[in-house]
Amino acid sequence: MLDILAQSDVVTISVEGDASISPIFFVIWVAVLAVAIIALWKVFEKAGREGWKSIIPIYNTYVMFQIAGRPGWWLLLMFIPFVNIAVSLILAMDMAKAFGKSSAFGFFGLWLFSFVGYLMLAFGDAEYQLDKATTAQPVA
Repeated sequence: MLDILAQSDVVTISVEGDASISPIFFVIWVAVLAVAIIALWKVFEKAGREGWKSIIPIYNTYVMFQIAGRPGWWLLLMFIPFVNIAVSLILAMDMAKAFGKSSAFGFFGLWLFSFVGYLMLAFGDAEYQLDKATTAQPVA
């Protein structure tokens, strides 16, 4: 056992250069972040909410619960470890249903690959349908 430990001391890892972020990576990161903000802003506007609400941390999740038809107090569940995973999955599937999409789209598009899924909701043909279902008038 000592031989293995002694041999492992021979292997060293060194990092050359400084630890700063390269300018190219930074520009790509800012571009991806800007596209994500624009997509979520557009999704909020499609749901009849103000777009600026999408850029405020924590509050945007509260508004997403409202868009999905869930009560706002569910936001508190997002602070409980492991429960937050299940709640975020439910939120993603409810968001998909609110826009007339399937639960599979909610799982794969909005939960697993959220960057692409929210772009599809924002710039695709999806329409917010939750208010229409609750405000529908009975036919006489």
